[in-house]
Amino acid sequence: MTFEVHPFRAAERDVLASMILGIQTGEFGVDVTLEGQPDLLDPAAFFRKGAGEFWVACDPDGTPIGSIGLLECAPGLGAIRKMFVRADRRGREFGVAQTLLETLIAHAKREGISTLLLGTVEILKAARRFYERNGFREIPADDLPPAFPRMKVDTHFYRMDL
Repeated sequence: MTFEVHPFRAAERDVLASMILGIQTGEFGVDVTLEGQPDLLDPAAFFRKGAGEFWVACDPDGTPIGSIGLLECAPGLGAIRKMFVRADRRGREFGVAQTLLETLIAHAKREGISTLLLGTVEILKAARRFYERNGFREIPADDLPPAFPRMKVDTHFYRMDL
């Protein structure tokens, strides 16, 4: 199956927010709400500061199947947020997650981001393996810089130097 990755479009907000919230709460039981996620309420305003951007992967019919965001937290420092892929489009055979991550890394390098950080939760074991396969290394929470926007639900943190 083919798909395309493009910068977020305002018309995608509701469908994308529903997809992400469904994965977070329905699939993985993470205790979050839409109202508690300003990056989902207005992705353009949240991510598009400095080197930041938010991308959406869509099926050919325009249905969102994945997302990833880059938030510039400090000069040269980027946080990966909202990386989600719909369950039926996960896995190497689809390549959605890999393409989203490669899109973000290429953009980060062009924009002068030298370090990427991310936080995730214990239950997302496949996601954690994915990050590790892609060169991220797990770090203790105490090693996070003060500028990193830590989410209260996150329990595992990763770093990649570009």
